[in-house]
Amino acid sequence: MTRLEVGSKVPAFTLKDAKGKSHKLSEFAGSHVILYFYPAAMTPGCTKQACDFRDNLNSLKSAGYTVIGISPDTAEKLAQFVDAEDLNFLLLSDEGHAYMEKVGAWGEKNLYGKIVTGVIRSTLILDGKGKVTHAMYGVKATGHVAKLRKDLGI
Repeated sequence: MTRLEVGSKVPAFTLKDAKGKSHKLSEFAGSHVILYFYPAAMTPGCTKQACDFRDNLNSLKSAGYTVIGISPDTAEKLAQFVDAEDLNFLLLSDEGHAYMEKVGAWGEKNLYGKIVTGVIRSTLILDGKGKVTHAMYGVKATGHVAKLRKDLGI
């Protein structure tokens, strides 16, 4: 598994949102982007993390950041998640986890003492040119947004 490092160019993507609309990374050129990868919509940790992003979105946007969540969930499940938690940012589906593999957010991890293959909870911060300014792998769901805001000086 190859993890991206600070200064790396992020691979392009075309992924569908909760409504089935395709989005490309190139749509966000010129913007600072927070790409966060999470295992599964509507699970306790992922819900906590998504709600933290929701609750802090105004301060992140004011600082010039666009938040995008990516998971292997179907568009239908993402739509349920958006509705259930009143999420106010873009969620994208990477059902085959091909994109997560490209950026190092899919691989072996220790889950309750067992080695499994799946989503490695990760966050990449991109500058306006699509280069990584921060690469965080194996992050915790709780407290992650607060740490991010601190690291970004927000």
